[in-house]
Amino acid sequence: MNRNFLWVFSLFFSLLIFTSAIKINDLNMVVVISEYQADNQMMNRKYPIKYSDAYFKRMHQFYQDWDKKLKSIDYAKLSVNEQVDYQLLKRNISINYKQLMENEVAKNKLLPILSWKNYIEEFQRLRSVGTVQDGNKVAKDFEFLISKVDETIKTLDNYNEIEAKDFVKAYEIAEQYRLALVESFKFYDGYDPVFTQQVKPIYLKAESSLRNLIKAYSVKSAKVKQVDDGSGIIGNPIGREAFIKALEGEMIAYTPEELIDVALKEFAWSDREMLKASNEMGFGDDWKKALEKVKGDYVPQGKQPELIKFLADEAVEFIESKNLITIPELAKEGWSMRMLSAQEQLTAPFFLGGESILIAYPTDGMTDTAKMMSLRGNNKHFARATVHHELIPGHNLQYYMQNRYKTYRRPFGTPFWSEGWALYWEMLLWDNNFAKSPENRVGMLFWRMHRSARIIFSTNYHLGKWTPQQCIDFLVNRVGFERANAEAEVRRSFTGGYGPLYQIAYMIGGLQFRALHKEMVASGKMTNKAFHDKILQNNSMPVDLVRVILNNKPIPENYKANWKFVDKL
Repeated sequence: MNRNFLWVFSLFFSLLIFTSAIKINDLNMVVVISEYQADNQMMNRKYPIKYSDAYFKRMHQFYQDWDKKLKSIDYAKLSVNEQVDYQLLKRNISINYKQLMENEVAKNKLLPILSWKNYIEEFQRLRSVGTVQDGNKVAKDFEFLISKVDETIKTLDNYNEIEAKDFVKAYEIAEQYRLALVESFKFYDGYDPVFTQQVKPIYLKAESSLRNLIKAYSVKSAKVKQVDDGSGIIGNPIGREAFIKALEGEMIAYTPEELIDVALKEFAWSDREMLKASNEMGFGDDWKKALEKVKGDYVPQGKQPELIKFLADEAVEFIESKNLITIPELAKEGWSMRMLSAQEQLTAPFFLGGESILIAYPTDGMTDTAKMMSLRGNNKHFARATVHHELIPGHNLQYYMQNRYKTYRRPFGTPFWSEGWALYWEMLLWDNNFAKSPENRVGMLFWRMHRSARIIFSTNYHLGKWTPQQCIDFLVNRVGFERANAEAEVRRSFTGGYGPLYQIAYMIGGLQFRALHKEMVASGKMTNKAFHDKILQNNSMPVDLVRVILNNKPIPENYKANWKFVDKL
């Protein structure tokens, strides 16, 4: 068969597959988004030092150029789906550009203790274009680098205006420069014998000097005035203004205080339902006694994976019996499980999930007290209420669909979509009487209270109103957490690498989906299955834009979220 024919046939077949999941009229924005993502990745490969002057200069131009490209698109001619893609790309460019400017401000504030950086920037720049470098000159530059680093270490105590969080940033920056130095030297080491002989001894000293500086930054961050309220948890409250900007970025048209009010109303509902379950269990209005009984109902060590498999199958069977969503057979087969280590459980006291479910349960590395708290905190009824959150129809099914439908949208993900979806299903299953006993209901209500509590404690913390210890006590006293689990939850929230809005995303995102369900399904416009399938088949994005897709009505180019979804519930 002719090779050209085979090539053309192969190309046609590939395009046929590509367009099967994406409408033809969506392809223009798909190409634009793909180009942006490829360009962005290329720039970040080209400039590995994300705090270098060259990186900032180039990326300023990059985002400005892309802003012009977006504005050159004839928005009025876009379909609703393309308009959503336009808004998603516009949002990402805006967020990325703001982050770039914030990083530049942070770097500029630290310039007095970064006087050594230019030597590495120049060395890395020349290496990136394959320049043959003069070993004697580089050796002298590295001597200057060492002297500047040593001088910085000696004078760190003089910089009283630099805060602890700034020294943490300095630590991050210095480590990035150290890695760039190491990788750049490897490019020549052994391949250019003369250069290697001239530079290697002083390079080793320079790299060691940078390690000392990084350690000094770390020590300094611990010495700088910080308030440890006894919890040992030192985070970085962002303040009200930054919190509001973050909400705008997530297309949430509420203030922090309004969200706390929402959480309090949800808490009040949970309180009423918890009292009903407590009375059914024979504990009257003392719901904490009912909670204690539930916590004591756990499987022996070694038996938790078996329970997880049973609960996963139970949830799938229940959901399919109600015809709520399409669950592909391969999705049911494809998930796996892993046990969390004792160290991991210090910040993840409960299950985690996605393509696998990560199981928290006692292990040999724990004290007897920690083992008991893990048993109690991951009892049968708590587990029953969360396995479907982590697996199907929660995170595992999300990941399965994200990898198969409109995959170009995956970078537009937000926890309000991912965590909100999984929490929404907890609510929907409650509404469909998934809980078979009052103990089951207590298990589901514990998590619902937990998510309300997350809004309250994390928002108050970032507004500067609560300390980490107050957050821990709140979880213990108000929700009924085991203290070690409460400490792990707060530590995870403020030092675990999560964004400041992550913990509010569960309940708020869940309520967004709940309001959408009322608007589209309860009204009779869509069936449950069509509603849920369409959400997953459109991949991840702010839930406000999911609503735009479901309503299929054009939005203006300068669209700004104003959806008061709580009012619709």
